[in-house]
Amino acid sequence: MYGFIGRTAWVSLTNWGADASQALALNPKLEFIGFANYDKLFTSLIDTRFRQDLVNTFFFTIFFLLGCLVLGLGLAILLDQKVRFEGLFRTIFLFPFALAFIVTGTVWRWMLQPQGGVNVLPELVGLPRLTFPWVTTRQQIWQFDWNSVPAFFAGAAALVLLWLAWRAWRSSRRTRAGVHGRLGPGPRRLGPVGHALASSCFPIPRRTASTWPSSASFSLPYGRCRATRWRSTWRACAASQNSCARPPASTARRRFQVYRHVILPMLGPITLSAMIILGHISLKIFDLIWAMAGADNATTDVPALLMYLRSFRANRFAEGAAIAIVLLIMVATVIIPYLRASLKGEVER
Repeated sequence: MYGFIGRTAWVSLTNWGADASQALALNPKLEFIGFANYDKLFTSLIDTRFRQDLVNTFFFTIFFLLGCLVLGLGLAILLDQKVRFEGLFRTIFLFPFALAFIVTGTVWRWMLQPQGGVNVLPELVGLPRLTFPWVTTRQQIWQFDWNSVPAFFAGAAALVLLWLAWRAWRSSRRTRAGVHGRLGPGPRRLGPVGHALASSCFPIPRRTASTWPSSASFSLPYGRCRATRWRSTWRACAASQNSCARPPASTARRRFQVYRHVILPMLGPITLSAMIILGHISLKIFDLIWAMAGADNATTDVPALLMYLRSFRANRFAEGAAIAIVLLIMVATVIIPYLRASLKGEVER
């Protein structure tokens, strides 16, 4: 696996595919051109499709994560109310997860056909059929300029730093008041950046590793989300169902307090795991988009689909390899911190 990753990284630094006569040659002559392919992906004034794909992926990921987590938690809470046939409902909810994305995409494409599917359902009760184009629509409700992406991330980074500074200041005040154990989040929950900020501003007393509670906290910051959420919501639903205790039968206010102060905080680790899994799925999504919208619908394009088109339709293998490496880095930025935090927690326990 690492050999193929290394080979892909090397190809991304060459001009393989720039010369059509050498693209499919038995022994193509490759020239080393450095990071020219990456520069073209991110700065070309003519070919902006890759950057637009990144914007599509960003919004797809946001709506995908929110939809899966909110719907999954809602279904888990409903199943937690001692409903009849709970086992049957749980099996029905988990069934979509057993289907491959290509199957899910095909089914939902049939359902969302403009001349059929859900558009003809009103005719069953004597109403006129719907005319919404669904997967073939080109309607835009919001236009986003990719040139605004750097400014967006700069603003997000500034907000994160301000939040960490506020957490550090709040933690240091509670430390001085001597209530660290019950109210203060502690340096481990602040993370290394917050701990450094707190240490530079206020003296935090040192404690042994066994004193601080084991925790890890970070979050993840379009498209064909409906079918994806339908399939993946059940993962979040099952995770939430299996990770919380059933609250006692009581008043609605008491039940709400139990969920707010007991169950939802206990769901923190499993929610983080679900976000990591769903996040990396959304970053490298390919088959669902292919099945629902096809390969030539630019408005629903994503980097993985563009990588396929550049490599195996246009035979521009170096550009396809560069896109693959960018995708690898994006997924690694999601997976590696989570793995490090998980392994560190196991070692400390």
